[in-house]
Amino acid sequence: MTEQGKSNKIQTPSTVSKFQQEIYSHYQEHGRNLPWRKTHDPYCIVVSEIMLQQTQVQRVMEKYGKFTRQFPDFSSLARAPLKKVLSEWQGLGYNRRAIALKQIARKVVDEFDGNLPSSVETLTSFPGIGKATAGAVAAFAFYQPVVFIETNIRRVYIHTFFHGWENIKDTEILPMVRNTLDTSNPREWYYALMDYGVMIKEKYENPNRRSAHYNKQSPFEGSNRQIRGMILKLLIRESSVSENEIVQKIHPDEGRIRTVLTQLVSEGFINKRGGKVSLA
Repeated sequence: MTEQGKSNKIQTPSTVSKFQQEIYSHYQEHGRNLPWRKTHDPYCIVVSEIMLQQTQVQRVMEKYGKFTRQFPDFSSLARAPLKKVLSEWQGLGYNRRAIALKQIARKVVDEFDGNLPSSVETLTSFPGIGKATAGAVAAFAFYQPVVFIETNIRRVYIHTFFHGWENIKDTEILPMVRNTLDTSNPREWYYALMDYGVMIKEKYENPNRRSAHYNKQSPFEGSNRQIRGMILKLLIRESSVSENEIVQKIHPDEGRIRTVLTQLVSEGFINKRGGKVSLA
């Protein structure tokens, strides 16, 4: 089948309508009751979308409510000490997202009078916000009929329209996302798509393995990512420690510790002064 042939499969109004009906029918019966779907506050939606990057929904549900109560808006998050933000973030992993979220809050306060911009192009200029997150925020917070793709959406289109195909590129899927988008209600449509993708993952072998962009996550145990998390937990408990203490308490490989510390300094997590390490 040609590239054009793939796209033509879903371009007729009747096929689009049938596809939309199937997605909405599943959503009406099995749609997930998630707390961030009950708000239209751009701040809360940004927090949820950053948390959901590479983290399971159940774990985010355990953290989202407490985090948004502790930091209810961009202003409170921007003012909060990094130590307090990281403390509330513990358990979500990928701690660089916490500092990105704090940087987003600071930028919104300093450059946009505390109001999150709705433009996808502007949103992608923010730390930690790529095309998928910007699209999700624009659709969920501002009802914009934007076209974007994330893991659950990708799974739906590969499963439905790419039977037998391998190495499927997002550039092949995006025209289908555009052609089937419910422009009258993009917020509910993308929620429905994502929930349909969750169902597919539970019932079938993961179609995303056939995506050209599929990468199996490397093991966490023994990784530098694990060491990063351990260092940050130590610094949350103890305000300032020496590099030697970090080696003694966390990992015997001094070379790896120093490499990770250098990365954390460059990313704005920590400061190193006079042989002591502390949170920035």
